[in-house]
Amino acid sequence: MEQTLSAVVLSVSRDSAHRFTKPSCEAITLLEGLGVEGDAHLEVTVQHRSRVAADPTQPNLRQVHLIHSELFAEVAAVGFTLRPGDMGENVTTAGIDLLALPRGARLQIGHDALVEVTGLRNPCAQINAFEPGLLKTMVGHDDEGRVIRKAGIMGIVLQSGVIRPGDKITVDLPQEPHHALDRV
Repeated sequence: MEQTLSAVVLSVSRDSAHRFTKPSCEAITLLEGLGVEGDAHLEVTVQHRSRVAADPTQPNLRQVHLIHSELFAEVAAVGFTLRPGDMGENVTTAGIDLLALPRGARLQIGHDALVEVTGLRNPCAQINAFEPGLLKTMVGHDDEGRVIRKAGIMGIVLQSGVIRPGDKITVDLPQEPHHALDRV
């Protein structure tokens, strides 16, 4: 089931080193089964330090990090300033509720790139090292007390392609029943 939205890429970022913030660039290339070319998290197996320490043979379900720019306005309302790439995301989006997507949703980004959503980024203490107190705004609770993680979503690359700011994003939802995102 395809869902047509007015979703676009606002910014793209990558960093070859394991730093919290990633610098924005003109374009990124997604490589099928690996992630973002030139990024520290590129690989078939996990590259996030905490995951490598636990089990370096785990599949990399965090090849691409996407974050919705609407979060920037939300945190600005409580005194924080975020810019694209600040939270370590590879793709900053606009016009799409990333957190509401089900696991397995596919995002056609630009002409060729295809990303499958695997789960939520789990906000960690590094966020407070970047901006003291910011972590508290990245984790909330719904009316039933369930944890809401707001630091974006993670995905794997199903089809290689170049992504640039201004590229359209089309969502293809998986067959129902849909499964809510959980941390990966």
